[in-house]
Amino acid sequence: MSLQSPAEPVQDTPKQGRIVAIDIVRGLALLAMASYHFTWDLENFGYTDPGLTAFGWWKIYARCIASTFLFLVGVSLFLAHGRQIRWPGFWKRFAMVAVAALAISLITRIATPDGFIFFGILHEIALASLLGLAFLRLPSLLTIAVAALVIAAPLYLRSEAFDHPALWWVGLSATNPRSNDYVPLFPWFGAVLLGIAAAKLASTSGLLARLAKLAPGRWSNPLIFIGRHSLAFYLIHQPLLFGSVWLFSQVMPAAPLDQDASFLKSCQISCEQQRDSKFCTSYCGCMLGTLQGEGILDRLYKGDQTPGFKAHLAELAGACTASTDSAMEGGQQ
Repeated sequence: MSLQSPAEPVQDTPKQGRIVAIDIVRGLALLAMASYHFTWDLENFGYTDPGLTAFGWWKIYARCIASTFLFLVGVSLFLAHGRQIRWPGFWKRFAMVAVAALAISLITRIATPDGFIFFGILHEIALASLLGLAFLRLPSLLTIAVAALVIAAPLYLRSEAFDHPALWWVGLSATNPRSNDYVPLFPWFGAVLLGIAAAKLASTSGLLARLAKLAPGRWSNPLIFIGRHSLAFYLIHQPLLFGSVWLFSQVMPAAPLDQDASFLKSCQISCEQQRDSKFCTSYCGCMLGTLQGEGILDRLYKGDQTPGFKAHLAELAGACTASTDSAMEGGQQ
């Protein structure tokens, strides 16, 4: 999501007005985000399977939405400051996003302490906008190369040295922390850099000038309005959606899901991202039986994030993986 209005585009683009096409794309991305959040709300209140939005197609969908927002942040940053950084306007927008990010952290810390948003999309936009200024004058190809390195970094540079909570915003910890919206610097800053490079190439090629001349019909007015008020839309839509689902749940609550069945469903969905269904069925049964035997399933559902408990869960997972692999190998002989 771009929270910086593309004013006075550079080079080929006319100084007056905005590039409406960018507002339309931003509006579409915001509606897509709202659809994802609505599905998350349904899951939260038990109307869908546990873990639905965290894996598979929904996970890809969420990443595409976040990538689009951050790409547009880079585009808007270049359009607004590519010719010359206008510091008063920049700091005003930066402060608005930073304050909104802080508010999100405080509210979610109170409402959902087990998964509060300490570095989500707004935090990333604020930091990426500041860091992105350093790339406005660099060649496009160099910016693209740096973007590729930033995106690839979590695949090669993860380390336990980044596991301290004070460094979670970097995105290189060995294990991702729990949060309802986690958008760290690596790899997501790469999308912003790609947006800067794309806007620069579009400017030199004359594409921005052609986009600026587009005049879509009245059908686009709602999307343009949303795109031009992206911060307000972002801050308002989720409380409205969440509140609506909550009110509906008071009238027609979802059918209660047995805790054991809930664990097995979410475990199966998560496991099948890496292993086959047969393995996952056996593995998840092993984990459920072990957690029940030790009487710690409730601690898992309460979101216990203490290092000792997390380490113990990792040990149990390793033991169940080994026993499941052994059983499956034995069955094949």
